[in-house]
Amino acid sequence: MRVLGIETSCDETGLALYDSERGLLSHALFSQIAVHAEYGGVVPELASRDHVRKLLPLIRQVMAEAETSPEQIDAVAYTAGPGLIGALMVGASVGRSLAYGWGIPALGIHHMEGHLLAPMLEDNPPEFPFIALLVSGGHTQLVQVRGIGEYRLLGESLDDAAGEAFDKAAKMLDLDYPGGPHIAKLAERGRAGRFTFPRPMVDRPGLDFSFSGLKTYTLNTVAEHAQADGLPDEQTCADIAHAFQEAVVGTLVIKCRRALEQTGQKTLVIAGGVSANTRLREELEAALAKIGARVFYARNEFCTDNGAMIAYAGCQRLLAGQTEPLAVNVRARWPLDSLPPLSA
Repeated sequence: MRVLGIETSCDETGLALYDSERGLLSHALFSQIAVHAEYGGVVPELASRDHVRKLLPLIRQVMAEAETSPEQIDAVAYTAGPGLIGALMVGASVGRSLAYGWGIPALGIHHMEGHLLAPMLEDNPPEFPFIALLVSGGHTQLVQVRGIGEYRLLGESLDDAAGEAFDKAAKMLDLDYPGGPHIAKLAERGRAGRFTFPRPMVDRPGLDFSFSGLKTYTLNTVAEHAQADGLPDEQTCADIAHAFQEAVVGTLVIKCRRALEQTGQKTLVIAGGVSANTRLREELEAALAKIGARVFYARNEFCTDNGAMIAYAGCQRLLAGQTEPLAVNVRARWPLDSLPPLSA
């Protein structure tokens, strides 16, 4: 089965062609970072308009690169949620229209299921069952995964997601959007030990997260060391970035290890934009090695939003016989554990 995948949940337009026998044939991504950078965050209306401009050219591009004609495509998978409702509508409308015109099925895919399954695109994919840490700008969740669609939520952020906290901390330090990569780069120059930021909710049982207090602590530290221009000196900014990143990474590592120990699992999958953070990967690998567990993640280009993960997830569900009516149905909010298992 050959599936065209369309991802438009936020500010990146992702397209891909996935073949169930040959694997990933082609993929393309257009990021809107330059569009939204001057606003310090994503502007929903601008995101929707840019998806309209980029979708059809990218569809033509991935089809040309894969030397695939419409007659060779068996289905279309598109992101149906969660995400920005206008952006979702663009991808869903185009996906449904192409499928109707080509006389093939179309299927709406859960954005976070796409992220969760992205490591399956690698040469050495994880095997079910496993624990998944889904960590991005909009989500921070620990999920027990028995199979595709067999998900049990173990814990989630009670307020801000880790990726959002990175973005807000970066803004406090006058760094560009998106903040995660800039904080990580600045943290490399930071001195360990000058600041010690709190690890939220690690001193109590459970697997939930909270990062709003850490943001406030960061803001107060910046204000305490601010100079005339409102910012600390360059080295102090690097020290704050280092302390902030260590706090987020340390919190995630403690919770992941706790989830593995409580469930008896030996495999962890991390997915989502924050999973590309090098420090997080290093600390997880070191911590899990001590308990005989392994961690898997997607290559960096598939950690952020992309069409390949949607095409793959759609292909698995379509092969299992899942279908949907013609109506376009997208959701700004959509609990991951409400998805049907492939056997349903």
